[in-house]
Amino acid sequence: MSPITLELLTKQNAETSNALIENLGSSEAFHFLSNKEQELTMNRDNEDAIKLEKGIEFAKSKNVLDPNYVPQPYVQIDVLGKTPVMVVGEILDKIKKDDTSSSGGDDSKQGSVVALCGLSGTGKGTTVSTLRKKLEDDEGKQVVTWSNGNIFRSVTLLAVTWCEQQPDIDGFDEEKALTKENLESFMGMLSFGKFKGKYDTRINGLGLDLYVSEVQNTVLKESKVAKAIPTVAEKTQGEVVSFAADAVDIMGKGGIFVLLEGREQTVDFVRTPFRFTLILSDESLIGKRRAAQRVMATTLEKVSTSATDAEVEKTLQECLVELATGEGYKS
Repeated sequence: MSPITLELLTKQNAETSNALIENLGSSEAFHFLSNKEQELTMNRDNEDAIKLEKGIEFAKSKNVLDPNYVPQPYVQIDVLGKTPVMVVGEILDKIKKDDTSSSGGDDSKQGSVVALCGLSGTGKGTTVSTLRKKLEDDEGKQVVTWSNGNIFRSVTLLAVTWCEQQPDIDGFDEEKALTKENLESFMGMLSFGKFKGKYDTRINGLGLDLYVSEVQNTVLKESKVAKAIPTVAEKTQGEVVSFAADAVDIMGKGGIFVLLEGREQTVDFVRTPFRFTLILSDESLIGKRRAAQRVMATTLEKVSTSATDAEVEKTLQECLVELATGEGYKS
């Protein structure tokens, strides 16, 4: 068993998470925290899935989406015991095989779209990052990462901001904020194209002038946005899917290799033969990964940049107990 060093913690990647799971696996506090994280993650995913399905049906009823549309099939990849590099290897093998077949042996085609789905904790984000690096460094592709989630967050930010600007509204009021007229207005405040020399989504309205690539890990992940996303997503499925399909089409025709991340319900309507769903046959790892990520982040906040391995281990154990206790753990 390898020690948890400051260098390893600083990587904040799959290697770090796996090492923490191995080192903390026998800890009662880690077991407790993992179970809590798994429960929360699964409940959140189930709640989101129900709302997203309602949203799809709502969009079909408005004829924003074709009610008779049948999505192209997905290839399932079990990520259990596999590194991100191994998962990416499977994806690329499938893409190259299909791409070569459809192009009559010519695999030089530049514009493609890869849709990657999966529940929380299956490693979609890490896989996308690894795939992007592989395509750019080894394949020489021009790559853009697209997430429908960022568009949902952008619409939600506009809806929340609108509520904040209304003198008679306290907090987020979905009935007043998500009217047909407001949604049309909010979608009109989003535009996709080349900004500052690269493809991006611009949020321009209600006093905001932001670029998604610059605020996707800050403003768009604030708690006020996160809390309202499921509700907004339920009402805006059709609008966001249409926006995404147009954006992806623009980039594909421009010779870009687009990596599209999201839930199946939100990417079904984007046409591409390269569709993958990550699954984890041992679902307990979902909670363990989440718990490891929380312990990792909390430890890095508290440990000194000159800490020894012993000091890192001590801080790590203290942070674990602190996080578990906060979730109701009693030693």
